[in-house]
Amino acid sequence: MDRIGRFVRGFGRFWYDFIVGDDPKIAIAVAVVLGLGAVLVGTAGATGVGVVAALAALLLVAFTVAMLVDVGASRRRG
Repeated sequence: MDRIGRFVRGFGRFWYDFIVGDDPKIAIAVAVVLGLGAVLVGTAGATGVGVVAALAALLLVAFTVAMLVDVGASRRRG
């Protein structure tokens, strides 16, 4: 059982590090945008280039906000 537990913990750590990496804000933003896209396609049946472009723009905005938060925090620290 100990080998299985170590394997599961190692597997979980790998995926956490792979997905979250250095900045959890970006991982959360990607998850939110993907979830919003799934809801939009599932409920409204929206498809096409417009939806993809809107979600890409939203992802770019979320990434920019995450970077601005980090830059602001580093400037306040000195």
